[in-house]
Amino acid sequence: MKVSPPVALITGSTSGIGAAIARRLSMDGFSVVLHSKQSVEAGLAFARELESATYVQADLANDDDRARLIDEATAAWGRLDVLVNNAGISRVIPHADMAAATPAIWHELHEINVVAPFRLVTLAQPALREAGTRGRPGCVVNVSSHAGVRPKGASIPYAATKAALNHVTRLLALSLAPEIRVNAVAPGLVDTPLTADWTDAQRLWKERAPMRRAASPEDIAQAVAMLVASDYLTGEILLSDGGLNLT
Repeated sequence: MKVSPPVALITGSTSGIGAAIARRLSMDGFSVVLHSKQSVEAGLAFARELESATYVQADLANDDDRARLIDEATAAWGRLDVLVNNAGISRVIPHADMAAATPAIWHELHEINVVAPFRLVTLAQPALREAGTRGRPGCVVNVSSHAGVRPKGASIPYAATKAALNHVTRLLALSLAPEIRVNAVAPGLVDTPLTADWTDAQRLWKERAPMRRAASPEDIAQAVAMLVASDYLTGEILLSDGGLNLT
């Protein structure tokens, strides 16, 4: 009897880091479920490009959409083995400009960067536990940020949500073991169109990071693939910042 390949859902996966993760896991033999809030045509085109993929649109600020995303992802191939919580949002606010970090911004970032990943894990838990019955634990990888580890980042609300996501990662790793593993990768600066004009950050990584460059999306995808491939690691926050944390 033919065994179906494992299935990975990657949120925010029509461009940038998420697209690189989807491409890497597809190369590693996964069927992938792509997701975005808005880029529907790009998502459908990307799904056609990959060997075994489908696309689901969902607004992760809406809990009904979160539930529908997990339902459709699970139904696509009748299983779900890996959940990569990559989707997130940021706001650029100087840390000293406390008045600009309004309650509305705090709530918006917390909802997408902390509550949504937690709810998706909660909703996916039955399918991920079932994955464990096929010989390998279910797997969750949260895409965090080095701003959640060090006092850095685009804004204080953003950094605080990533620090919260790191702690949620460890708490879930404890509560869901051994059937489900939960880890996070915490990138530093990543070269994407969004960061192309971040000249100060680019200079910082070129001058002070031991690797003398920012990460590529493929670098982060490689780290995620490593966490997915290991059946023993859980509760880890993997810094992927070219060693900048050492300086």
